[in-house]
Amino acid sequence: MKVLERLFGRDDVVEYWRLVVLSVVVGAVAGLGAAGLYWLIDAMRYLLMEGIAGYHPQGPGGEPPLFPPLNVAFRREALLVLPAAGGLLGGWLVANFAPEAAGHGTDAAIEAYHYHDGRVRGRVPIIKAIASAITIGSGGSAGREGPIAQIGAGFGSQLANWLSLSGKDRRILMAAGMAGGVGAIFNAPLAGAIFAAEVMYRDLDFEYEVLVPAIISSVVAYAVFTIPFGWEPLFVTPSFAFRNIWHLLPYLPLALVVSGGSLIYVKVFYKVHHLFGRSRIQPWLKPALGGLVVGLIGYYIPETLGAGAGILQRALVTGHELEGDFGGIGIRLLLLVAFGKILTTAFSVGSGGSGGVFGPAIVIGGALGGVVGQLTALLFPALDIQPGAFVLVGMAGFFAAAANTPISTIIMVSEMTGNYHLLVPSMLVCFLSYLMLRHVQLYEKQLPNRFEAPVHLAHMMEATLRQLTVADVSGWRESDTAGLLINDTDGVGTIRERFTTTARTTVPVIDKQGRLCGVIYRREMQAMLMAHSALGPLVLATDFAQPAVTVCSTDFLISALQKLTAHDIRELVVVDPDDPRKITGVITNHDIMAAYHRRATEDKAV
Repeated sequence: MKVLERLFGRDDVVEYWRLVVLSVVVGAVAGLGAAGLYWLIDAMRYLLMEGIAGYHPQGPGGEPPLFPPLNVAFRREALLVLPAAGGLLGGWLVANFAPEAAGHGTDAAIEAYHYHDGRVRGRVPIIKAIASAITIGSGGSAGREGPIAQIGAGFGSQLANWLSLSGKDRRILMAAGMAGGVGAIFNAPLAGAIFAAEVMYRDLDFEYEVLVPAIISSVVAYAVFTIPFGWEPLFVTPSFAFRNIWHLLPYLPLALVVSGGSLIYVKVFYKVHHLFGRSRIQPWLKPALGGLVVGLIGYYIPETLGAGAGILQRALVTGHELEGDFGGIGIRLLLLVAFGKILTTAFSVGSGGSGGVFGPAIVIGGALGGVVGQLTALLFPALDIQPGAFVLVGMAGFFAAAANTPISTIIMVSEMTGNYHLLVPSMLVCFLSYLMLRHVQLYEKQLPNRFEAPVHLAHMMEATLRQLTVADVSGWRESDTAGLLINDTDGVGTIRERFTTTARTTVPVIDKQGRLCGVIYRREMQAMLMAHSALGPLVLATDFAQPAVTVCSTDFLISALQKLTAHDIRELVVVDPDDPRKITGVITNHDIMAAYHRRATEDKAV
């Protein structure tokens, strides 16, 4: 860091570049973590789904299997028990070693950012990775976004702890790790960075301070991840194009369909989550019971098990087949997958199993998009639409509505598919569905906006109070002090009477010319009166008076608040800027807070 000090000099610049350097480190580790999680999930799938059940779920076209296929006959009955067994093992690990690793993980990262200064226990990433791999590999319907978000966030937090960084720097590095992990594992570096900044809030608000470190971390993580696994996008897609403005019309009902599906997805997920949460069953057993329901559904609809990305790959090329083994998929199966996966995800993750909710969400959204696309092609053949394009746009619209992340989701799906030609319909569907479901949130720990974030309250208050002056505050004018002032020649009886008839904690003392000569504080009045009680009428107000702490009407409120805090008092005497002994009023800490809340309310309304 001394090199940076010599190069840049200023402390704030050095601090900024230190975060940049550390973001590179966080990104490198997040990329390794993403690679490890990807390998672990595929290994578990290979050992459990393929090795025991003989079920070979197809993956996305850009992600070939890491292991050679096993020559094991398909045993459908094994699907009944595998998710339960995986839930039991994963649930035991989480319950005994890291309870905060239960569920989808992204909420835990958001909560750590907002309420715990970015603190994540060191064991959480390891337990989260193993438990999630077991859950997904055994057939649980879950994704990789939650686990890798918590894994990346965990390392960023631990690095900040090792270096004894501030809470602010820890939060930034935690978000950078989250961005790097998501950007790497989905081959979507830009979306990963924006997702980490956007997912913190329900409204269209961002954590701007994390954007640059998140982008750097995401780029590095993506580069590290692609060294062993290649640079291809996650999905192989036809050359979709948007060249006809009339094609926007069928995307309007798609926005309604994915919004409705998102609403059902979130409602069902939290119904199941609360059902298991209120249950008195041991925490380690709950994912196993959820896994039994998952296995029952998977027995009849195997496509609802695991990540389920293969069904999306098939739907993307329906009606526009590419070279390879990808076959078409019909409306009936798409509907079964959409609604079946809503249930399997709710019981896999909502019961306390470990895994993300982004992967299942895009599968459900893509399936619903495929239904709308195929129906539109059947009913309006003259439009000459591509059903697979509706799959892609449905993927984006569904998650944008459920997670309140329209911007990062548009970019995420574009990067995952390597297709940027459908940005216009994606923007339309994502923002329409987001607006229709603003009252719904998949991530419960999201705050409405930065105004509600505990970590920003102090900074926002300081910035606001630096803009307001004492003159902007009501309630301190000279007319309000008429019955408050005490003459320096007043005796003990007058002092006692004045404090009896007012709720003020500070009473100014003036001389014969009406000029300020000191103040008397309520908290010290009683002790002084007792100490001088024997002298009675010989004691005057001037004997009690202490030097007044004052402000001028032109002073900023931040200065007034600092004086209140420094002297441990609740009121200040306001004096004329040109005459420090001419009283113009009294301002209280309540007056300052009221002015702040009034300005903050005005800013939010704008």
